[in-house]
Formats: sequence, structure tokens, C-alpha cells
Amino acid sequence: MIYRFGPFELDLATAELRASGVAHRLEPQVFALIALLVENHVRLVSKDEIIEKVWEGRVVSDAAIASRVKSARQALGDDGLAQRLIKTVHRRGFRFIADVQAVPGSPPRSVSDPCELDVSQQVAGVVRQLERISRPSIAVLPFRMLGNQGRYAALASALPDELITELSRLRWLFVTARGSSFRVRTENASFSDIGRLLGVRYCLWGTLDVSASRLVVTVELVDAHDEGIVWVERFSGRIDDVHCIREEIRAKVLMALDLRIPIHEAAQARLTVPDDLDSWSAYHLGLQHLYRFNRADNAAAVRLFQHAVALDPCFARGHAGLSFVHFQTAFMRYTEDIAGESRAARRSAERALELDAFDPFVNFTMGRSYWLEGDLDGSLSWLERATSLSPNYAQGIYARAWTEVLSGCATEGRTHVDLAMRLSPIDPLYYAMMATRAFTHMFAGEDVEAADWAERGARSPGAHVLIAMIAAAAQALKGDAARAAWWAANVRERNSALGRDDFLCAFPMRSDSMRSRVVQALERLGF
Repeated sequence: MIYRFGPFELDLATAELRASGVAHRLEPQVFALIALLVENHVRLVSKDEIIEKVWEGRVVSDAAIASRVKSARQALGDDGLAQRLIKTVHRRGFRFIADVQAVPGSPPRSVSDPCELDVSQQVAGVVRQLERISRPSIAVLPFRMLGNQGRYAALASALPDELITELSRLRWLFVTARGSSFRVRTENASFSDIGRLLGVRYCLWGTLDVSASRLVVTVELVDAHDEGIVWVERFSGRIDDVHCIREEIRAKVLMALDLRIPIHEAAQARLTVPDDLDSWSAYHLGLQHLYRFNRADNAAAVRLFQHAVALDPCFARGHAGLSFVHFQTAFMRYTEDIAGESRAARRSAERALELDAFDPFVNFTMGRSYWLEGDLDGSLSWLERATSLSPNYAQGIYARAWTEVLSGCATEGRTHVDLAMRLSPIDPLYYAMMATRAFTHMFAGEDVEAADWAERGARSPGAHVLIAMIAAAAQALKGDAARAAWWAANVRERNSALGRDDFLCAFPMRSDSMRSRVVQALERLGF
């Protein structure tokens, strides 16, 4: 059906809003909201109905609804003051008040056609269709058994079924339900065909082989657009240990997707013209710059995250990305306005939290904003929430470990940082994990081990200057004056203004004895 009003045409079949024949690009929920209001222009549409049909019943704030209404008005050349098309009925809802003409967009179907959809189904379908375009999507397919495995045949469906449940917790990823993905037979279909059939970008599948008492499982992540393999891993063990293997597969698949898909999305985004980047692509390109921890890349990340939230003001992770860059600016002392950047980090994290309180990355950035204030207890509560929402979120676990160590809980911190390193051995922040491990040894008075871990971290790709400063302090505590002096010179070469006070602000150690040891080491090096 096509609805005409003024110079506009709203085409539900193609999910387009056209003005004088020119299609306008709309965020999925904005289109869905306009479609709902236009279809029901003869009556008031309540906020509850908007939540039910546009957000499919999920809990959302009034601010989220107001933001979508504002975007809808802007798309239609309306605003909250004029309200020429979308009228607000205070405390009740909204009504579309323009004259609307409905015309068939395609040959009409019989009323008895069981495929006939009411408007709520059409709107929900449009949202789902466009969301698949705007964020990564995946189908977990039944695994293939090699040979006749008898009593173990159920594993071919049990393992992927569990993965569907686990992956559904990744709120940034659209996961096709089991009822659809398990109807696909991979033997005679290409991944590109499966991708088109299910409307997904990625397929996860695998093979199982039981030989004597051994179980071997191979898992592949495939880009359905070009059928390229994004990630592959092989798991093996005794068949009697199948439950341990299940847990290993679950943990590693979750971590691999949380790391590999963003990297792959960013690589694909680089192939597009920058002015045409959508919100999700801009966000992931921003992440690529963010983790390099230098002034120029941080500035590039700021621009990309700003572009992401300009395209989609309700993109929670875009705001969380902005929080992270403000955190980095304050943490790395890229500016003299540390207090201003700290406030900006908190504001962006709060906005992200308002939009999606259950996103682990959002809670992670909120926790880091407290770190800038030296409020370790406040930071730890948010980081614990992030890791409870996603138990295999390696960066959240690392940040939690770091905060625990600075709080004086070195034993707990070591347990968590070791877990983070096992979960994500090629993490862009792996160097910081090793530096955290070094701090746990420094707190325990194990200066030889601390110096070893600190040096490994400082020599790792991407390690920023504060990691080198940790290495200098650790070598001084160990008593290796030559290595300590070498790292101190490295710090001054990279940032001559960095001093002892900057180090203590970045790493607010609660233990007086530990802080005193580190201060004395830095003073001996001239900081």
C-alpha cells in the first residue's frame, strides 16, 4: 500500500518515504513510526501502542519515543512547535492530522489470503527487514555429523541450539531464530543463498566427528555476501568430556564474534565512500581508531562516533563510543581540560545507558567514567554489571580486574585478568591486560614477575605511553636501573610533559603502601 499526503508518498512495500518522487533515507524505527501514524490517521495512537508495534513490546524510555517522534517530524518537514502533520496529544499519544490518500502499491490480494497482514504486522516486518540491513545479522545453522555417529547424532543440533541462545544475549547482533535457521539444509545450498533466504549477513556452522573416544568439532563463521571465512576454530577432547567442550565452544564463539565481526564490518565499511557510511559502519570504523590510543586516532574516532549518532541519535553504542573517546582524552592527558572531558565521558555514558541499559559496552563506559574521578567503588559496580550481562566480555573483565587491583584486591584482579587474557588472546587491549597482571605482582611484592609482565605489555603493539611508565616503575622496583632508565627515556621521548601526578591520577591506587612504593620508584627516575 502507498499513502500520499502533501508532497510525500509512504510506500510500505518498499519501505520508502518519497518527497516529490525522491526517496529519503530513514532510520528503521523512524519509518515504522511514520507508517504506524499514517496508517491510523483517523485516530489517536497511544504511546503504549507505539511501544508495542515499533519496539515490539521492549521497555523503552519516554526520551526514546520523543527522539523518534522528533526525527519523524524532521523527515516530514514538521516540528514540535508547528505540529502540522504529527500532533502531540498531551499524556495520551500522537495523531497524524494531514489528509491522507491510500492507493494500491501492487495488485491487491484476496481478503481470504492467509498472507494478508494488518498494519502492525507490516510495521514490525519493516522494522525487522531494515534492522537486518543496519546491524550485523547471523544465522546459526545445524552442524553436520561426519559419518554415522549413532547416539551422538543429537550433538549436531544441540550445540548450535545452545549457541543461538547465547548469541541472543549480544544485543548488537541480530540472531535468526532456531525455527527458521534449522529449516535450512546446508548440503545443497550455498551460504550466499542461505543469507538471502534468511536475510542475514553471517552464517555460523560446523562439523562434528566422533572417532573412538575422541570428539572433534570445527566451527566456521562465514560472510554470506561473498562466502569468505571470517573465523574458524577447531575443538577436540575426549567424548566423556563433552560438557567441558561445550563450555569451551560457547565461550570462544561468543568472544570470537564479539571481536571478529566488528573487525570485519569495519574492513567492509572502508570500501564505502565516507559520506555514505551508515551509523553502524561509522561506529565500527571509530572502534578501529579508538583502540590505537594516540591523539590523532582518538580525534578520528570522535568524528566517526559523532557521525554515527548524527545518523541515529538513539544508537546507544555510538554514544558509548563517544564516552570512551572522552575518557581516553582525559586519561591520556590529550587536553588541559581534564574535568571537562571527564564530564563529557559521563554525559555520553548516561545517554547510552538511557537508550540501552542492558548493553555490556554501555555499562563498561559508564564504569570507566567513574574511574576518571578516582571513584573505584562506583566504577567497579558498573563493571560488575557489564560482566554479569555478558560473562565472556573480555574487555569488561579486564577493566574490572584493573579496578580491583587499584582497590587493593590483587588476588581477585589476577583471577579476572587471567580470564580476560584467555578469552581474548588477540584483544586490541591485550597489552593493558599484561600491565594489569604486572600490577598484581607489584602489590604482592613480586617485583621480578611484575617487571617481566610490565615489559611484555609495554613492548606489545599499540601499548600507549602510560604502559611504558608502568614498565619504568616496575623495573625500578626490581632494581634494574638500566632497564628502568631506558623506559623512563622512552616515556619522555613520547610525552615530555608526563609526570608522577599524571600517573597517580590515571591509576588511583587505594593502598597507601603501594602508592608510596610506586611514587618512590618514579621519583628515582626523575618523574
